Amino acid sequence: MGRLVTAVATVGGATLISRILGFVRDLTLARVFGADAATDAFFVAFKIPNLARRLFAEGAFATALVPALQAQQRQGKTALVSFIAALTGTLALTLGPITLLGILGAPALILTFAPGFGAAPEQFALAVDLLRLTLPYLAWVILAALAASILNTHERFGIPAITPALLNLVMIACALWLAPRLATPIMALGWGVLLGGLLQLAIQLPSLARLGLLPRPRFAPCAPEVVQVFRRLGPSILGVSVGQISLLLDTVLASLLAAGSISWLYYADRLMELPLGLLGAALGTVILPRLTRHHNERAFQPFMDTLDWALRLGLVLGLPAAIGLAALAGPIVATLFHSQSFSAEDTRMAAWGMIAYALGIPPFLLIRILVPAYYARQDGQTPVRSALIALGLGLILHLALMVRMGHVGLALATTLTALLNAILLLQQLMRAGVYRPSAGLAQLLIQTLAAGLCMGLALGWGAGPIAGWLDAPEIERLLRLAAWILVGLLIYGGMLALFGVKLKALLA
Repeated sequence: MGRLVTAVATVGGATLISRILGFVRDLTLARVFGADAATDAFFVAFKIPNLARRLFAEGAFATALVPALQAQQRQGKTALVSFIAALTGTLALTLGPITLLGILGAPALILTFAPGFGAAPEQFALAVDLLRLTLPYLAWVILAALAASILNTHERFGIPAITPALLNLVMIACALWLAPRLATPIMALGWGVLLGGLLQLAIQLPSLARLGLLPRPRFAPCAPEVVQVFRRLGPSILGVSVGQISLLLDTVLASLLAAGSISWLYYADRLMELPLGLLGAALGTVILPRLTRHHNERAFQPFMDTLDWALRLGLVLGLPAAIGLAALAGPIVATLFHSQSFSAEDTRMAAWGMIAYALGIPPFLLIRILVPAYYARQDGQTPVRSALIALGLGLILHLALMVRMGHVGLALATTLTALLNAILLLQQLMRAGVYRPSAGLAQLLIQTLAAGLCMGLALGWGAGPIAGWLDAPEIERLLRLAAWILVGLLIYGGMLALFGVKLKALLA
């Protein structure tokens, strides 16, 4: 598994840089714009094209495309180049009209995704303008995901993993430099999204050219291999998108709650996405080509070993991330976002949302590891069935918990939906005999959970209530948070060592 570890480290390292910049971006947004009706309008407008990024760039496109790319690769370079040309041209000419329709139908889209905006004409008009500006991002990011899938198939993981950093850099620049120069400052973020998406595509083109995989696009919607990819794409999107659809549902329903609810959930989700993005994106991206190759070669034991390795690593890293984020939710939100624009009440509300989302890190991580095992075997039906069952129950949970717990109920419903989906996926892999847990996995789960809980209890007790953090100076908050994160890592590592868990063995 040495090469897998190296690949995960490459993707994880690049993703870490992007996520850190993402935090800087969110910190900038919170301090420049706060949490009000205008930011709610932007987050709704951005949610629609950004959903495409999360669906395509973080799983669905890869699960549909990587097996097809590997099949064409086995037929030779000429077949692969012809396939890429046909798919690129067909996809580009399909996305153009879709984007135009979205721009024309922006008012209807806003009412669909944020029905509560209908009662606030100014907020509604602002959201429509922002959506029309940001919608071309959808086309750029899907084409960027296509480029990333091609590079990942050739095990060129670094450039695709670093591309999201460009969006963060551009949005930070627009918030700080462009916003003060506009009559409506929040529109600067829309321009940042538009330019950032274009750069995400452009940065990958030189790498494709060096591989000789940058042919002239051609429109070939009837080509059998293109039709096959599009047929797989729909089920792939649904199979990997339970979490994203639930998060979108959070935004839709939060528009019916108090002003600021959408922003509170956005910042909470962004904090949860740091460990999830680092681990889930890295593991899912790296194991899919390997699982596909093992399946094609009928190497069943290596297939099972690869999946088991990913699950063990995800367990040891994902559980403490969830517990640590939940225990330090208040201090983290207070340190990163609390300011004159982001009030104490905003901080408390975002922290509660973060706790509910953080508990979903393990099931979200399981989904990102398990779904590639299905698509590597060209089984798209089972993940879709599991997703539909989970989303059906999730809708009921969203409505029920929203009434009782507001935006926190929405976040908790998303976590429970992911948990159900993960259980269904794992259960069906085991029932089909595709995966059997390795010896000692149950013991590792108990050891990891016990070590994580010890860490969580120590952090929760030691960090204290959020009020003490809100009153502290910014530099003190930052130093205290860094200290407690270090303490948490030491406690968790120490407890694992005490229980006899050897991290080097897990990475072997």
